[in-house]
Amino acid sequence: MDTWRKSSHSGPGDGDSCVEIANSPTHISVRDSKVPARAVLSFPAEAFAAFLRSLRTARLPQ
Repeated sequence: MDTWRKSSHSGPGDGDSCVEIANSPTHISVRDSKVPARAVLSFPAEAFAAFLRSLRTARLPQ
């Protein structure tokens, strides 16, 4: 069973405007915190890590 956690950037108030993630050594699962019983997206752990690295290094248009 996955242990879900919300982002520390989950928004104001009760933090209902975010996604939750659960991780294991082999995959990362993502779901909408407002409707946790609906669809879950799962990604290979290394692919998700590469995605996060690209977000951290992305440049915003100037």
